[in-house]
Amino acid sequence: MDRPPQPIDLVLTDVIMPKMGGRELVEILEHNHPTIKALFMSSYTEQYRVLKPNAVFLQKPFTVTDLARKVRELLDTPVKPA
Repeated sequence: MDRPPQPIDLVLTDVIMPKMGGRELVEILEHNHPTIKALFMSSYTEQYRVLKPNAVFLQKPFTVTDLARKVRELLDTPVKPA
């Protein structure tokens, strides 16, 4: 049974991954989910420069509390009009 894709509210991705970076992943997801929010993470501070200026970034290592706070903050941010 074919169903329309379910909305994705948030993606948590590393900036650098094998085969595809986090920025590329989010750009692909945005095609079908224009209101998706992204939280990027990396242990390398300089990797933040490869992201768009308004990207939300979490430096590794981080605590569960840091992650939960950042996710909540991002989910509470109003969606920008497409």
